[in-house]
Amino acid sequence: MDLKDVMAANLRRIRHDRDLTQEELAEMAGLSARYIGSIERARVSASVTILGRIADALAVAPGDLLR
Repeated sequence: MDLKDVMAANLRRIRHDRDLTQEELAEMAGLSARYIGSIERARVSASVTILGRIADALAVAPGDLLR
């Protein structure tokens, strides 16, 4: 499993743990719901900047999305 897959799985799990929809998370992170969905399906690689924005929106450390 590469980092893109790890991030996808962790993002989906953490988002579900917080009972957030992709749309809600996207709004909190200033991204589109389509982009969040693409990250969760491991179709795109998020930049470090995007990783930070998502982590901030979820109130987790960026590394938590990559573990």
